[in-house]
Amino acid sequence: MGEESVDRSEGFGERLLGLLLDRARLLPPQLIAPLVAEEVARIGGRDVSILLQDYAQELLVPLPGRKLHVSQPEPIIDSPAGRAFLRGAVVEVSQTPSGVRMYLPLLDGSDTVGVMALTLDAVGDDDRRLLSRLSGLVADLLVTKNAYTDQFFRARRCEPMSVSAEIQWSLLPPMSMSVPQVEVAGILEPAYRIAGDSFDYALNDNILHVAVIDAMGHGLDAATMATVAIGAYRHARRVCISLAEKYALMDDAISRQFGPDHFVTAQLMHVNIATGEMALVNAGHPAPLLIRNGRVVQQLESATTLPVGFGGEEPRIREHTLQQGDRVLCYTDGIIEEHVNGGEQFGEERLIRCVNRLGEEPPQGLRADLRRLSHTLKWERRGRTSDDATLFMIEWHGGAADPLAVLA
Repeated sequence: MGEESVDRSEGFGERLLGLLLDRARLLPPQLIAPLVAEEVARIGGRDVSILLQDYAQELLVPLPGRKLHVSQPEPIIDSPAGRAFLRGAVVEVSQTPSGVRMYLPLLDGSDTVGVMALTLDAVGDDDRRLLSRLSGLVADLLVTKNAYTDQFFRARRCEPMSVSAEIQWSLLPPMSMSVPQVEVAGILEPAYRIAGDSFDYALNDNILHVAVIDAMGHGLDAATMATVAIGAYRHARRVCISLAEKYALMDDAISRQFGPDHFVTAQLMHVNIATGEMALVNAGHPAPLLIRNGRVVQQLESATTLPVGFGGEEPRIREHTLQQGDRVLCYTDGIIEEHVNGGEQFGEERLIRCVNRLGEEPPQGLRADLRRLSHTLKWERRGRTSDDATLFMIEWHGGAADPLAVLA
């Protein structure tokens, strides 16, 4: 259907979005996607699909539902839907003579939760503006309704999930965040059996707070310990205490709850996103890697601090200053301690070689590059992931002289 037969004026677009929002507020979660398909049909769209990222971050899987076009999952790598997802930008594919297939990222803030795909006979600028706004509204509705249903959780699963993984995924913040000064992204393996690894972050004013943890053991014991550690960390962060005090509060919580034979390794960081100054406490964890211009330039060592739960002394904090474009890669020991080649450990040197090799390729954005690194490491391990293996990356873009300038 061409533009001559469908009203795509600004007023019509506002009415369409307003109607969708008004109707969606009181609808049960399972009717949100069919309502979206119905509203898209008002502008001549058809074959509407809602694609959500699976937990392993490898596929975009279709959300089932009445009036939705349900096809096979699409790979995040090397598919039009995947490109829209990774780039956070609309991708259009001509399907002459059947029109144009549009893939619109579903952005929850800066985190992409999925992709909306639909077909139009012809696409004009008015269509693009309206559909970009519609996709933003759809993302908000999916995130809001997600709290009331298991439908979206089930759709994202491509294999059975352990109880420990269920607990860990419920703990996590969004897997990525981007503001003009800084980006973060994380990925966990094995996605459906993760137990003791976790991470958390928050941006409070100019300070990015980051924690990456690895609770000892496996299964529910490790997941329970990780839950207490992350809970204690969030409590410490929200009462606005220092980095050393955060460590002490987490240490006390783990030792009181689990006794002297249990511990959690941790990295705790403050990054000033205006200046690039970074404060680091490393409690028994592998040292983060500093990546500059695509290559590892150093390990960010810090003074020895006992793991959380051992009643260690007040930690000494190491200060580092990031340069514009620097990346900091945190990882858990499951990455480097996996046994390959008949018993040899994967090791830090092999990890660094993989990072440097990927750094020779054109960057595709933090989320995409971290995903490529995770998949490369998995391939290098011949698919073996016998322990939790987590990656978390920070990229500092440089401080803005006037933070409000980004809104202009």
